[in-house]
Amino acid sequence: MNADLPSPPGEGETAFPLTLRRVAVDTYRENVAYLHRDCAIYRAEGFQALAKVEVRANGRRILATLNVVDDPAIVGCGEIGLSIDAFAQMGVADGHPAMIAQAEPPSSIPALHRKIAGERLGREDFRAIVRDIAEHRYSKIELTAFVVASNQGELDREEVLFLTEAMAAVGHRLDWRERPVVDKHCIGGIPGNRTSMLVVPIVAAHGMLCPKTSSRAITSPAGTADTMEVLANVELPMEVLSDIVRVHRGCLAWGGTAHLSPADDVLISVERPLSIDSPGQMVASILSKKVAAGSTHLLLDIPVGPSAKVRSMPEAQRLRKLFEFVAGRMNLAIDVVITDGRQPVGNGIGPVLEARDVMRVLENDPRAPNDLRQKALRLAGRMLEFDPDVRGGDGFAIARDILDSGRALAKMDAIIRAQGAKPFDHNAPRLARLSFELLAEADGMVIGIDNHQLARIARLAGAPKVQGAGVDLLKKLGEPVHRGEALYRVHADYPADLEFARQAAQRASGYSLGEAGEMPLLFVEF
Repeated sequence: MNADLPSPPGEGETAFPLTLRRVAVDTYRENVAYLHRDCAIYRAEGFQALAKVEVRANGRRILATLNVVDDPAIVGCGEIGLSIDAFAQMGVADGHPAMIAQAEPPSSIPALHRKIAGERLGREDFRAIVRDIAEHRYSKIELTAFVVASNQGELDREEVLFLTEAMAAVGHRLDWRERPVVDKHCIGGIPGNRTSMLVVPIVAAHGMLCPKTSSRAITSPAGTADTMEVLANVELPMEVLSDIVRVHRGCLAWGGTAHLSPADDVLISVERPLSIDSPGQMVASILSKKVAAGSTHLLLDIPVGPSAKVRSMPEAQRLRKLFEFVAGRMNLAIDVVITDGRQPVGNGIGPVLEARDVMRVLENDPRAPNDLRQKALRLAGRMLEFDPDVRGGDGFAIARDILDSGRALAKMDAIIRAQGAKPFDHNAPRLARLSFELLAEADGMVIGIDNHQLARIARLAGAPKVQGAGVDLLKKLGEPVHRGEALYRVHADYPADLEFARQAAQRASGYSLGEAGEMPLLFVEF
């Protein structure tokens, strides 16, 4: 039998194959299939738009949401189109024969309905729901219903544990066969907070295993992976990354190729557009990926401030207790620190600007932002204390010695070379070619900086897609400002992006000027 031909049709499956066609549409974590409205199979089999279908080819199968088209330029009557991600999963070339069938409804739908009705779900319910989500059995509507129901009827701590366990159980699970395997994570919301790119080389230089896989920006001007990509390749096969970690004791790579907790990636695709980031779903998202990545010890950074994700100390303490409960039940040692989230960390917001700040700290350059240096040292110090041979309280001094001696820079250079170095000079970073400065309208002191607004301005300027775009901060909290003095400089590559950013900055600069007594209180726990 020819291996290139699809297997015989099953019950409810079309008895003759269609031809696969790659449709160049990015549907962001959702498999989408396309049939022409006049296709005989569409009419005969009773398919409906937005229904779930199963597509089989070359011994593989995927589940996809059906879209119906009228334009033969997209798909013809003898073809079935697949969106970019869906087509890649099939692993075949354009024109390969394929079968299509109605998909069975997800078995976990009754559990979803109970959650929508406000019921508390058990361990097996969450396992069934997460399994169906990871297998793309849920439509975007069903995914949204689950996210909203879990947010409105806030998950209790046992439910958060069950969701975390279920999410960690699907997808790949790494085992580094040693302890401790350390990781560091920030819950986000603070622009420029590139401490991971300093913590990893410090901890790895000490000899601890720190395989750091990070995300790309979704709603922020840069993620750790976006910034590291200025310096080195971040999209590497898991086998290559494993070798790098074993040789150099660390890495800084994009986590998308690792397939760790894949259900989380699907859920994020609906959480972010809805701006839903409930405590339970946040805890499950973060801890499931750390457990799946083989981490045994985690340092968690919760920034608190007026424009951070967490805005009060009581809220931070509640979140800390939830993280500690779930991590403890998952056999993951965790150290939660509450840090100052009143303003961006470092001077740059955007991949190139943030890479500049990181390399200046590593090279002990006098122009390096001191807040980024000090926060990274304190986080690295807490992580070093996961080492049973490091006495509590000694971590900061050890981290500072590793940084000041140049050992952290040497380790970072080794990791960059191993991942595939890219040319970068922090003395002459390749910034976007257009710029403008936002000037203070009065004398005063900087008493407030809006993280959200500055992140929005940096994104309007083109970050992170344009690596050299973003915002370069010239004033920080507590610094005096004179009328007409620049607060920050915005970089963009395209006139339209520059104008969008300028208009946003003129409507709301993101800076508040006043007197010292008007500054918000400092939230910090180190």
